[in-house]
Amino acid sequence: MVGEHIFLGEIKADPKPGPFADAIHAANGTGLEYWGIWNILAFHPMASYHLCELSHELMHKEGPISAALREVIAAYTSSLNQCDFCRNAHAAVATHLYSHRDLVEGVLRDPETSALAEKEKALLRFIRRLTLEPGTITQQHIEALTQAGWGEPAIYDAIYACALFNYYNRFVLGNGVRLVSDRVFDRFGARMARVGYSREQPPPGQMGTAHA
Repeated sequence: MVGEHIFLGEIKADPKPGPFADAIHAANGTGLEYWGIWNILAFHPMASYHLCELSHELMHKEGPISAALREVIAAYTSSLNQCDFCRNAHAAVATHLYSHRDLVEGVLRDPETSALAEKEKALLRFIRRLTLEPGTITQQHIEALTQAGWGEPAIYDAIYACALFNYYNRFVLGNGVRLVSDRVFDRFGARMARVGYSREQPPPGQMGTAHA
């Protein structure tokens, strides 16, 4: 049914050639449930290619913050924004990276009572403020993070992850991407934990315009 996965039926009905259209076709051919975000990514495949490459660089590659904690930041930011799709998706990724579902769910219920170290709780307090009250951030908030033990490159990466998922949350919520079953969140979460966000190749006919 047109509009089943997202609000915009015309967008859903017109996936452009590329990896997301291929993934949708494969899922439809087997009757498997799939993530509705593929529908909105498939409509603008070149932009989506670059978005996925950016996401892979920021969220999956080695950095001063573990990929697991970056995924917790993604899920926590999404929870604050009431974006249940992104919350569940990235909680699943974090669960596979930590191999600890109770830890991740505890953070999403309340970071202050979770099993995270105090240093990590301080970072999530900052993420909460950056998401809900961004205009109140001052130099003192950064200094509090450095006093908690975070270096500036780690703070930079945390800000980037939070900003990225504030974008994703609005993209997903505005388009009405629906929830899928816990089994599907777990299946795709396991894949993202293993291989990340990159789709490796740009859409057909766009090789000359894509970065390596």
